[in-house]
Amino acid sequence: MTDMKITQKEIKDNTYPNNIDQYDHYLALDWSMENMAISRLTSKMNKPKVIDVPSDLDNLKDYIKTLKGKKILTIEETTTSQWLFVELTDYVEKILICNPHRNRLLSEGPKTDKIDAGKLCLLLRNGMMKEVYHTTDSLYELRILVSRYEDVIKSGVRLINQKSAIYRAENKSHKKDNIERQNKIKKFVLMGLEEEIESYETRKENFKKEFEKIKRKNKTLRNLCTIPGIGLVSSVVILSAVIEAERFKSPNHYFSYCGLVNHEKISGGKSYGRKKPRYSRRLKSVYRSAAVRSLQYDNPIKEYYEYLIMKKNIDEKKARNSVARYIAKISLAIMRDGTKYKGYESKENKLKVKAA
Repeated sequence: MTDMKITQKEIKDNTYPNNIDQYDHYLALDWSMENMAISRLTSKMNKPKVIDVPSDLDNLKDYIKTLKGKKILTIEETTTSQWLFVELTDYVEKILICNPHRNRLLSEGPKTDKIDAGKLCLLLRNGMMKEVYHTTDSLYELRILVSRYEDVIKSGVRLINQKSAIYRAENKSHKKDNIERQNKIKKFVLMGLEEEIESYETRKENFKKEFEKIKRKNKTLRNLCTIPGIGLVSSVVILSAVIEAERFKSPNHYFSYCGLVNHEKISGGKSYGRKKPRYSRRLKSVYRSAAVRSLQYDNPIKEYYEYLIMKKNIDEKKARNSVARYIAKISLAIMRDGTKYKGYESKENKLKVKAA
């Protein structure tokens, strides 16, 4: 079965849409806790055949086994899609987790699970799906860890802001004023906040210790940490989002995924401005923050920033954006090639080396 699966190289070379007609069965699944709607099309069928039955994973696997020939299955991205991807990956040649935002046809006309599954099947056979990345790689579990870490950070920041707001209401600083000087009610509230903040600090440190354990076992994380501006947490966030660098055709596709570029809108030879792509807010935040941190001390990336301003006459805002893209490009190369950061060399330095 493995020999018949579409390879990562085919996806990278964009040959996958052209090979959508190589399957004997096109399956679409609309899954919920109560029921599952399964739609099937073949190259000879004009209308999908849909069944709607109580959800049962074993029955679904048995049904797929009865189908002879090569099979491709599509599921819309949702909370259960990764679980289904892992459970069903050995039963079909290809599982395509599709982007529901792209499937605009699903909002047209009446809506039921059977109708949705049928439309998904038609979109799949005609190669009109946009795939959402999923994998059975154990690194995918990092996303759960990072997501929980971000939840802890958000809740901790909220607690600190609440504490600060109580002091600011009296034109005081929570860093200088003693809690014992407050009245009984405020003292009760502040003591509760202090306990929660202390618990938050402990949980945050526990996450960092877990990240450190993963880093010691993972060479890619250690290499990412050699980039100026990229620390332990940032490297874990980047790796959890990317997992396989080969799935991006070029740095420009990665920039789009990270929200570091805008797409130009052109019609009739006239430009109508730019629009933001759908991107990973997590990665955009990491790279923009890394750009700011890298400019706070002497390092090769700061030299690159100064080169853009001094030699290229680029304003500071655009130069920082260029630095963010440069760091993103470096990190992608490190994940793809398994090497450490070597440092930026200006054209002037390269010419001096050649002359020597």
